Amino acid sequence: MNRAAPIIKADYPNPDVVRVEDTYYMVCATMHFMPGGVMLRSFDLKNWEIAGYVYDTLENTPRERMEGEGSIYGKGMWAASLRYHNGLFYVLFGVPESGCYLYTSEQAEGPWTRQRLESPYGYLHDPSLLFEEDGRVYIAFGRSDIRLTEWEPDFSGLREGGLDRVIVQERQDVYLGHEGSHLYKINGKYYLFTIHWPKKEGRDRRTQVCFVADSPEGEFTEHEVLSDDMGFRNQGVAQGGIVDTPDGRWYAMLFQDHGAVGRMPVLVPVTWQGDLPVFGREGRVPAIVSIRSNRPGYQYEPLYTSDSFPCLRDWRGRYELKRQWQWNHDPDPGLWGLKEEGGLWVRTGKLCTNVLQARNTLTQRMLYPRCSGEVTVDGSALREGDCAGLCALQGCYGMIGITRSLNTYYLVVVTRTLQNEKLTGRAAQDYMPGRMTDRVALPGPVARVRISANFTDMADTVEFAWKNGTHWESLGERHRLYFRLDHFAGCRFALAVYATRESGGEAVFKDFVYQA
Repeated sequence: MNRAAPIIKADYPNPDVVRVEDTYYMVCATMHFMPGGVMLRSFDLKNWEIAGYVYDTLENTPRERMEGEGSIYGKGMWAASLRYHNGLFYVLFGVPESGCYLYTSEQAEGPWTRQRLESPYGYLHDPSLLFEEDGRVYIAFGRSDIRLTEWEPDFSGLREGGLDRVIVQERQDVYLGHEGSHLYKINGKYYLFTIHWPKKEGRDRRTQVCFVADSPEGEFTEHEVLSDDMGFRNQGVAQGGIVDTPDGRWYAMLFQDHGAVGRMPVLVPVTWQGDLPVFGREGRVPAIVSIRSNRPGYQYEPLYTSDSFPCLRDWRGRYELKRQWQWNHDPDPGLWGLKEEGGLWVRTGKLCTNVLQARNTLTQRMLYPRCSGEVTVDGSALREGDCAGLCALQGCYGMIGITRSLNTYYLVVVTRTLQNEKLTGRAAQDYMPGRMTDRVALPGPVARVRISANFTDMADTVEFAWKNGTHWESLGERHRLYFRLDHFAGCRFALAVYATRESGGEAVFKDFVYQA
C-alpha cells in the first residue's frame, strides 16, 4: 500500500512552482495537447485549480494541425521553468522539434507574449531561469551534462563575454542522466536541482539531486536529497521546483510515475541544515504534509468536469469550452462547434486509418485510482465508414463508438495493442487500423457509451459498456493500457470522430458525465 499519495491524482508532470504574495502558481508540461502550458493556482499547495493556459498554439505547423498522417504525439511542450520577476511572469520551455520559447505576462491567467530564443545550442532541454539582483540572467539546461549560460536581459541572445560553462558532468552508470534543471539563488548560494536515475544495487529508482555552489563560476557539489518511492512500485519521486510560504517554510513540488494514468505532483516538505536542503523526513516523503492555507475556506474549481456543452462564446465570438478540456493537437475551428440546444459537433476533414489520426479530438485527463466517463453519441450525420465515440486515448488506445456501414449503424469496440511494453519503447507512426473486438447492430444512430478505468496499483485497464434501454451492457474485452514515450502522456478520455472512406461526416456529443 502507498505510504503517501500525490496531491493531484492525474497527469500533471514536470511541475515548476512560484509564489506571488499569497498565491501559488504551477506550470506543467502538456506535450501535444492544445491549448498548452497549463497554469494552475493554489493557496495551500495541496488544492489546485486551472487558472489558464500559456498558449493556444505553438507554431501551427502541418504536423501540429495533423495534416495527412502527421502528428506531434510525444513532442510539443516539455518541462518548463516558471518565474516571477519585476512584476512579470516568465514561462520558458523547449520544444524538441522547433526550439525554445519564452512567454511573459503580467498575470498568470494571461494574455501571454511569446519570444523565440536564438541560441547556438538550438533546443534547450529542460531549461531553468535565474534572475540576479544585479540584472544578470542565466539559463541552465541539458541532459546528463548541464550547461549554465548567461543571457542578455532582453533575451535577444547569449551575453557577449558572459558565462557559458558546463556545471554538471555525468560520471555514473545511469538509466537517466541529470536533467529537469531547476536553478535558484537562496541566501547567497546557488542551487541546481535535477532528476537522476543511477544504476545502484538495491536502490534502482529515480532520485532528486541538488548541486550547490557559492557563485555561478564556482564548483557545483552534488548531494542526493531524496530517493523514495512512497511505497509505490519503486517509482522514485523526483523533478520539480521549490517554493517558500509567507511564513518562511519551504516545500518541493516533484512528480511520481503511476503507470498509464500518468505522472502526478507530489508535495515534499523541505528544511535546511546549514546551506543544504533536506527533502522529506529521514529521507522519505511523509504521509501527512501540514501546511496552512493562505485563504481558508476558498472553494476550488475541480480539475475535471462533466459537461452538457452549452452554446457559449468568448468575447471574440468564438465557441468556448470549459478549461478542463484540451484538444489532442491544433483544432480546426471550422470543423467543430456547439449547438444552440447543447452538444458538441465535430465534422471530419480528412481520411484516417485510426482514431490517433483524427483531428479535433477533445480530451480530459483520467484520474487515479478509478474513474469513468460516459457520453451520448449521435451519429445521424456520419458517412459510410465513419467511427465516432469515446476513447481511452494513448498509443494503445481503446474506443467504443458508432460506425456506419452499408447504411446500418453498429456499436463497436476498437483497440490497439502494443507489443513492446517497455517505457522507452517508441512506437513508429501508427498507420494501421485498430482491432475490432466486438460489434452489435443498433436500431438507430444514437447510443450512450461508457469507459471505466482502473489504475489501482498499476492495474491500468479499461472496460467498455453501452446503455441498452435502461441498463448497461458490457461490450468488448477488458483492455490493457501502458504509459510509453510514444505519447509521453497519461491516458485521457477523448471524444473523437474519424472518416475512413469519405470526409465531411459529423458526430454530436451530448451530456458527458465524469465520475471519479
